[in-house]
Amino acid sequence: MTFNITRRQTLSILGASLLTACTRDGMPPPNDTQSSPLPDNSHTNPQCYARAQQTEGPYFVDEQLNRTDIRNDPATGKISAGVPLTLNFTISNINDMNCNAITDAIIDIWHCDATGVYSDVKDNNGLFNTKGVKFLRGLQKTDANGHAQFTTIYPGWYQGRAVHIHFKIRWTDANNKTHSFTSQLYFNDALSDTIFKNAPYNTSRQRDTRNAQDFIFQRGGQDLLLNLTQEGAGYTANFSIGLSV
Repeated sequence: MTFNITRRQTLSILGASLLTACTRDGMPPPNDTQSSPLPDNSHTNPQCYARAQQTEGPYFVDEQLNRTDIRNDPATGKISAGVPLTLNFTISNINDMNCNAITDAIIDIWHCDATGVYSDVKDNNGLFNTKGVKFLRGLQKTDANGHAQFTTIYPGWYQGRAVHIHFKIRWTDANNKTHSFTSQLYFNDALSDTIFKNAPYNTSRQRDTRNAQDFIFQRGGQDLLLNLTQEGAGYTANFSIGLSV
């Protein structure tokens, strides 16, 4: 399925008027007050660093796709084109002085493809309908060290948002109570500029929103920036987070 040509042309026509009422993520404009307060980081262990919760957005689907490599659509086997990205999570208990790992936590990630399209959803503004395909979505359970790994691609962009990946963490405490934490990961703008010069990311349009201009990023996004290391033709990022258990 090919979405980029029609969708890019549609976005160009809609322009800024689309953002007057809401962004494509279904969120109000920058005076919105829905984000949670920024966390207090008093723990000295860097793996127990708290991060800001951010909006889930309209494109989360509880697919229950337990897999490490999320690049393909399970039904067709078609792999989403893009620069390879390995994403390593480490989840720890911020209430534990030893910063012990949180095991068996479920981590979901989902993000758009190189052309800005999400899978298995109908866009709120009618820009695409990908119901029935499930690329760039998946979950992993953390191991005994609180680690989980995903293989994906560097995400593309769409109007009104900085480059990002959504993630949701769900876990059960000792009292069998279920908790969840939802946020987003961000990328260095200069690196995005370099990657987006090449296919399949490149288009005739310039992306309109960088990190500093993204009102969701402005609420804790600096602590959600990934530090990427180049490995061959792709990149690897390690992301640690402390959660209150």
